[in-house]
Amino acid sequence: MIKRNRHLLIFSAVAVSIVLILVYSTRAKPVKVLVEAVEIGSIEETVANTRAGTVKACRRARMSPAMGGQIASLTVKEGDSVKQGDVLLALWNDDLQAEVGLARSEAKAAKARAKSVCVQADISEKNAKRKTDLRKTKVISEELVDQAVATSKSQRADCLASVTSATVSDERIGVAEALLERTLLKAPFDGIAVEVNGEVGEYVTPSPPGIPTLPAIDMVDSSCFYVVAPIDEVDAPKIKPDMKARITLDAFKDRRFPATVRRVANYVLDREKQARTVDIEVIFENPEDMLEMLPGYSSDAEVILKTRDNVLRVPTETIIDKQQLYVFNSDDQSLELREVKTGLSNWDHTEIISGVGQDELVVITVDRKGVEDGAFAIIDTSKNND
Repeated sequence: MIKRNRHLLIFSAVAVSIVLILVYSTRAKPVKVLVEAVEIGSIEETVANTRAGTVKACRRARMSPAMGGQIASLTVKEGDSVKQGDVLLALWNDDLQAEVGLARSEAKAAKARAKSVCVQADISEKNAKRKTDLRKTKVISEELVDQAVATSKSQRADCLASVTSATVSDERIGVAEALLERTLLKAPFDGIAVEVNGEVGEYVTPSPPGIPTLPAIDMVDSSCFYVVAPIDEVDAPKIKPDMKARITLDAFKDRRFPATVRRVANYVLDREKQARTVDIEVIFENPEDMLEMLPGYSSDAEVILKTRDNVLRVPTETIIDKQQLYVFNSDDQSLELREVKTGLSNWDHTEIISGVGQDELVVITVDRKGVEDGAFAIIDTSKNND
């Protein structure tokens, strides 16, 4: 009897093992998922550009001489720092320098002539006054008095004419100097010469109307930069000047530069085969950040529209169709598709108003094969595993 019961127990154990093996062999293979706990934190509603923006210098001058001529001196090369007023390039101008010298000599001579004529006018006026006084005593005739007065007035008029002529000569110096100035290319502000086109001895000519040519010298102000970024026309009305923003650049990965919206364009860019956009200008807040910038860097601008603190939030990538997400149940290792109500959202996080609670685990890898409601899942410990 005992032996019979022993055989029965062995048979039952074997049967249970077979059933368990059949159950686990037919159970679906668990899907590996990445999860993150629902947390309390800050959330921002943001708007970002639709296409890459560009870093630009606050001041940039693509300069060429105001007149054509042969380059006589070139004092800068690409990459040189220059100060406002420095002469960067000079055309051959010996003839104009001679004109300035001649104008100055003529002005000097005109002033000397005016001085001489005016001295004679002063003497004539004194002579006329003496004769007028003598006439009162009837020592001289009235005719002599009239002649003296007329001579005095004539010489005073000559004096005024000479002074005016001297003034004209002075102004001719200004004209000659202005013509000479047109042969010089000076730095309009402190900055860096980023491009130099031309060599000593070469000829340069101004751009004909409507036909742009390369600038002789391209200068940028290296102390101030901003970002121009295109914003979709749907989002543009939400953005106002002085809103806070963040700038990211491909050249500085994993860094975000604090910024402020400086300007929102008052027109829409309508380009063929592209979405209609509105350009915004975003200025760096920290002057030291601009020291690392170069004009032409590609960049993105993220404008902060609203901010809320101490709210439930989840990674934005967990949200499906703006109202669903998957919750991982660690008790039975299953996935549950949950309906949620969301609030503010950006690229990183989305506010949860209702649907999940703090510390619940939500699935990040919602696009993995096998992720569905009720699926058997395990937490993937390797974030590099797809």
